[in-house]
Amino acid sequence: MARTGRPREFDRDRAIDAATALFWSQGYEPTSLTQLRSCMGNISPASFYAAFGSKEALFREVVQHYLATYGQVMAPLWDESLAPRDAIERTLRGSARMQAARTHPAGCLVVSGASNCSPENEPVQALLAEERKRTRAGIRACVKRAIASGELQDSTVTKVLPDILATFFHGMTCEARDGMTSKNLDAAVTSLLTLWDINAVKPETEKRSKKR
Repeated sequence: MARTGRPREFDRDRAIDAATALFWSQGYEPTSLTQLRSCMGNISPASFYAAFGSKEALFREVVQHYLATYGQVMAPLWDESLAPRDAIERTLRGSARMQAARTHPAGCLVVSGASNCSPENEPVQALLAEERKRTRAGIRACVKRAIASGELQDSTVTKVLPDILATFFHGMTCEARDGMTSKNLDAAVTSLLTLWDINAVKPETEKRSKKR
């Protein structure tokens, strides 16, 4: 009598990686349990529920995995050892490279992963909205720090600068998903940062030289 092969072990890390790519590519609601189980190695419904509990619970785990890996491009926002402008620039350029890379789905999972869900999936939308709120708070903290340290003028422009930067950041997802290259996104970041520079506080020596 022929022996049956030993069942292949379930690799949870690989399963999370696969689910991350699928949710990132398709979004939460269009992604079915059948697709998830298939990309995870054709696991049974019983194995799926035993490992993850539900589709929503899996998505929450995927979001945490994404933030701990690809989402680390946002880390400079909370690094107070960096000058505020450097923190913003590193975040924007790093995110542009990540979102436009061709080694994984384009764009940002936190921005596009649950952009159009039915009412019963509102908790999923709220989860990502909270992460986007955290990004806005990080950007705002950098701008406030720059104003407090005398790096930026305290003006009507700098008051709305956090909103401009956050809008640009979230808008990169649409552009990356439509095929914009990292080179073009990076060039756009360079242009955007001129808004910071023209509102920077000029050194006294530079002010005096312009008066002459």
